Amino acid sequence: MLPIENRLRHYKDFGAVYQKGIRKNTSYLTLKALRHQQEPKLPQTVDNLEPLRPTRIGITISKKVSKGAVVRNRIKRQIRAALRQMLPFISKGWDIVI
Repeated sequence: MLPIENRLRHYKDFGAVYQKGIRKNTSYLTLKALRHQQEPKLPQTVDNLEPLRPTRIGITISKKVSKGAVVRNRIKRQIRAALRQMLPFISKGWDIVI
């Protein structure tokens, strides 16, 4: 499993990524990503600059891939395992749906 702070869980967050995010396709995967907008606090000083939110990742597998839930869940587990290892190398501040 991905750490809790790195999970995209809410329907409205998925919807925002689908509507406003950028999309990249390969023959096997589609990735949608949305960059968080940091709102600066006034006045800007070094003390009140907030770090970027951690990158949150959501995984969806369509029934076009397989009608069986067992197969779709296996694919999700494999993608999660790969992402868990890659997470330290992914820049912060993104919402990603695969």
